Amino acid sequence: MITGVLLLLGGLYACDKPQIKETGAELKYFDLKGFFKADSARLAKLNPMINKTVDHNGEKESKQLHIANWGAEFNLFKESDINKPSWRNSYSVQQNADSTVYKARYPELKTRQIIIRKTSGKITSVTIYNSTHNFLYSTTERLVYAPDAYYYIEKDQHIKLIGNNNYRIKANFSGAQQQ
Repeated sequence: MITGVLLLLGGLYACDKPQIKETGAELKYFDLKGFFKADSARLAKLNPMINKTVDHNGEKESKQLHIANWGAEFNLFKESDINKPSWRNSYSVQQNADSTVYKARYPELKTRQIIIRKTSGKITSVTIYNSTHNFLYSTTERLVYAPDAYYYIEKDQHIKLIGNNNYRIKANFSGAQQQ
């Protein structure tokens, strides 16, 4: 049941919108796609064991497994990329000693906030807040990735005439080597 829900969720996101071709222009904001592409390749080589728990509307399932396709696993994170040419001035940037925060300037932007935390120049966590609202549905997402520690996906949907759907995915790395 839960596996079917995850496949459906992935399929819905894959069909969401056409890919925007890269222009080759210098990126204004943090390269979220590039970061997750590189980390997907790194994790594919390491092939760590993870403890993954999926909760759909209170129904939980936990498994210990190896992820076959890290690129697909991080798809929601990569789709939150804010480096589209038309969004070049759509996010404010706040630099702190250990973090960078990107905040949407306009309410129609799906990705509301991205927080990149670093220690000694190394990324320790990426947190993303997404939100979409229209007259048929509303969706909020909180995505958190701490390399070699865990990733967490929290998604709440309210669809008129259908009701609420709540998803929580928590995956802890049990065999990844710290790099």
